[in-house]
Order: sequence, then C-alpha cells, then structure tokens
Amino acid sequence: MKKSIYKNYDELPLFLNAKILAEVLGIAPSSAYELMHEKGFPVLKVGNRLLVEKSKFKEWIERNTGG
Repeated sequence: MKKSIYKNYDELPLFLNAKILAEVLGIAPSSAYELMHEKGFPVLKVGNRLLVEKSKFKEWIERNTGG
C-alpha cells in the first residue's frame, strides 16, 4: 500500500477529491468513487467533479466510527 503524504488532519487540503480520499483511507481510488456515491456521504458536486469538504469528511468519520 502506498503511504499517505498527509500525516494529520490539518495537512489535508480544504477539499478532497477521490484520489486524496483514497490515499487518506488507504483504499483504491475506485472504492473512493463508490464511497462518494453512497447515500449520506458528504459530497459536493462541482460540474463533473466530486469533492468532499475536509470538515464534512471529519464529521462523517466521527459519525460512522462512534467518535
């Protein structure tokens, strides 16, 4: 598995694309795209791009892992 260049939450960019999301979660980019299409996942659609705001991603993690 490829190591993430991000060592903590503060180093993440304001918006995460599928590539960054995959890197952070340690999953394949195709799995990140699938996750971004799941109901309840905090995606922002900008044109054809799917993005996730860093703070919404953190909230989603906390909700889905019990905090």
